[in-house]
Amino acid sequence: MTNNSLANYIAGVTDLIAAARRGNRGSLRSRDFRLLVTGTTTSSLGNAITPVALAFAVLDLGGTAAQLGLVVAAFALAEVVTVLFGGVLGDRVPRQLMMEGSAAASAVTQALMAALLVGGWATIPLLGVIGAVNGCLSALSGPSSQAMTRLTVPPEHLASAVALRRLLQTSAGVVGFSLGGILVAAVGPGWAIAVDATTYGLAALCFSLLRVPHTRPEGVRPSLLADLGEGAREVLRHTWLWLLIGQALLYHLFYGGAQGVVGPIVVGDGIGRSAWGLALGALTAGFFVGGLVCLRWRPVRGLYVGTAMLSLTAAFPLAMAISDQLWVVLLGAFLHGFGLEVFSINWDLSIQQNVPEDRLSRVYSFDIVGSFVARPLGLALTGPVAEAVGLDRWLVVVGVVMGGSSLLALLSPDVRGLRRQA
Repeated sequence: MTNNSLANYIAGVTDLIAAARRGNRGSLRSRDFRLLVTGTTTSSLGNAITPVALAFAVLDLGGTAAQLGLVVAAFALAEVVTVLFGGVLGDRVPRQLMMEGSAAASAVTQALMAALLVGGWATIPLLGVIGAVNGCLSALSGPSSQAMTRLTVPPEHLASAVALRRLLQTSAGVVGFSLGGILVAAVGPGWAIAVDATTYGLAALCFSLLRVPHTRPEGVRPSLLADLGEGAREVLRHTWLWLLIGQALLYHLFYGGAQGVVGPIVVGDGIGRSAWGLALGALTAGFFVGGLVCLRWRPVRGLYVGTAMLSLTAAFPLAMAISDQLWVVLLGAFLHGFGLEVFSINWDLSIQQNVPEDRLSRVYSFDIVGSFVARPLGLALTGPVAEAVGLDRWLVVVGVVMGGSSLLALLSPDVRGLRRQA
């Protein structure tokens, strides 16, 4: 694709975004916000394809549920190990540079994985190694990406910008998950992952065009450990923050394996491979509807409302456990996505409005690592544990833990009492 073609693509997507969301003109007047959401939306499209493709790539190579869990865990473990470093860098160097470099490098690694699969040279250990590299790249830019929104819009438009950015990303996911199942069935996992490599390249170009401020701290910077300590103290200063990070730890410990390992097997064997892609599409359709709702619905106690809606995430694993009917699984997936999106938007806005700018990337890194630190363990253990107790029984356990932990978090006065600023 030529440079002119890339420029035309970016201009076309940004124009489409502007035309589609006339009700949010405040945030979309910003050139940098349009570039940011164009890049994140484009990469989200490819990222939704890859989990579907990678799962079936491992299974096509003769992998078991346990081996699939290890491959997915390699990505998650590398992400957890690297993300705190990414948070420190995000508060030290330009966040735009972190995002651009990560996207460009990810384009290369995904292209390599696609070439290995298409050429027939891939092995399960090799996929795990490349997945670990991708996890590191994702972790380095993740905190910077989440903290970037506040730099691209005026404070009065932050709430709509947070909701709109997530809405556009999850809209791309609706297309990507469904497209992933179609591509895997039609041309194979390798070519599906090649699409993800292309989207990373386009995202890198978008991020390179950002022009956002970066204020370098005056004087001598403390050590990396001192920076991390300052970020940890900021997290511990807010009870609602560390409490819900702990709740997220339980969520990802149990749910990561349910989606990454057990789900493709239960739904793929019971209904069909394309059905799993449709289920993930329904999940992100729930995200989309939740985002639309949050564009207009702005409860004063948004974190409390969002945490209550988070209990709906139990619906997806329970639906997979109790039924082999496609519509039941799709409904459960939709409710999961809807509840999670309402929570996520109010959670993101709560962080953006209550954490100082110079510590924002580090707080986001603690959010990411606290949320996902147990995910590699869950992914690695899900296969053996689920095979021992039964796949359906394990999905019931997952649903009960996810729903119950969300409701227990509502007992905290800090969760119930936090009020949004706008």
